[in-house]
Amino acid sequence: MSPAIKLIAQRIALGLLLLFLVSILIFVGTLILPGDVAQSILGQSATPEALANLRRDLGLNDPAFTRYINWLTGIFHGDLGTALTSGQDIATAIGSRMSNTLFLAFWAAVISVPLAILLGLTAVRYKDRWPDKLISAVTLASISVPEFMIGYIIMYFIGVKLRWFPSVAMINDSMSLGEKLSAVAMPVMVLTLVVLAHMMRMTRAAILNVMQSPYIETAELKGLNSFMVIFRHAFPNSVAPIVNVVMLNMAYLVVGVVVIEVVFTYPGMGQYLVDHVSKRDVPVVQACGLIFAAVYIVLNMVADIVSILSNPRLRHPK
Repeated sequence: MSPAIKLIAQRIALGLLLLFLVSILIFVGTLILPGDVAQSILGQSATPEALANLRRDLGLNDPAFTRYINWLTGIFHGDLGTALTSGQDIATAIGSRMSNTLFLAFWAAVISVPLAILLGLTAVRYKDRWPDKLISAVTLASISVPEFMIGYIIMYFIGVKLRWFPSVAMINDSMSLGEKLSAVAMPVMVLTLVVLAHMMRMTRAAILNVMQSPYIETAELKGLNSFMVIFRHAFPNSVAPIVNVVMLNMAYLVVGVVVIEVVFTYPGMGQYLVDHVSKRDVPVVQACGLIFAAVYIVLNMVADIVSILSNPRLRHPK
């Protein structure tokens, strides 16, 4: 077995082990949540007998280990359980919500990733000159402001004052693609500003690190245009750290959109999770937490595999 394949197998095994450990943490975390789900379902006027019967029907009286094994077994069979407060199948409810979150994350990624790479290349090309300083100042400002504050600022000026886009990002299946894009325009702007700075600065740092190499000097001595030297010689050899930071930010676009979805009332996974946390609907919280963890772990694992495959010393150890 080649070293590259061995490392990839190790990354996959570690990812599965980490997901298993995260499932334990999620289950334990939901056990210690304050409040009583039976009380929240029946209300404050429920009798002790009714509460006891509901807890028995929901399986809340079973030992924690038994409930965890049942939950894990159901997940392996594709059953995420049933929402306690609504009685809906969680997998069915999450399906539409997840597609909305992926739709939002996709368009944010389509804009932010190429823009971050282009700005990073431009910053390297004009290092220590006004374009580099301007790009760095704007990106640092955007990454320093909390995302919910950026969301409210954009909502006030673009949604309320200028009325270019709706302030509430509500979408449904009956809407056309243009109507959906108009509805998610402001959340996409916020997500782009949040992830752009990190990706751009990592792209700049990775390329500047490669620019000190002897083969870059050779390419410059051949008379190649400075931008072509950066794009054709420096950029391909700095792919590994750039891919890592891009994948981390892609994971954020899927996992970290909770605040943005709540700010813009977007019907995605984050809004679904927040709604059921307030109701103490434990199965929904567990399912959402596990899906978020799986997405984050998988994207990080993909970043590790790409880094391994892009390293010639691992592909060709001799």
